[in-house]
Amino acid sequence: MALGELERDVMDRLWTAGRPLTVREVHEELATHRKIAYTTVMTVLDRLAKKKVVRQEREGRAFRYSPAATQEQMIAGLMLDALGGVSGQDDRQAALVHFVGGVSAAEAAALREALDAVTAAEAAGDTTGPT
Repeated sequence: MALGELERDVMDRLWTAGRPLTVREVHEELATHRKIAYTTVMTVLDRLAKKKVVRQEREGRAFRYSPAATQEQMIAGLMLDALGGVSGQDDRQAALVHFVGGVSAAEAAALREALDAVTAAEAAGDTTGPT
C-alpha cells in the first residue's frame, strides 16, 4: 500500500522512535520541520490505523501508535504488490531486470547475498526463508 508524503513522514517518526508514540509526541516531532496541526496528525494516525499500517493501543484517554511492520517489511510488500500487478511471467521478469538495472553496485551486492541466502535456505529445506 503506497503512502502519501505526510503518511511517510509520520511512519518515519514511528520507525525511528522504536516505541509506541502518542499523537502529541508525533506532532511535536513533525512540528520541528513543518507547520502542521495537531488534528491533522491525529487524522493521519487514525487513517493509518484503519489501513492496518500502524497499531493503535489505548493508554488511559490517549492512544499510542506503533508500526505494524518494519520499514523493510513495508517496502518489500510495496515492491511485491507492484510486481503482482504485472501480468505474464515474461513481463514480470522484464520488470525485475529493469529494476535490477537501476540499483547501485552495493544494492546489487545486497540482492545477490539475499538470493544466495534464499537458495541456501531452500536447499536446507527451510521454507521460511533467510533470517
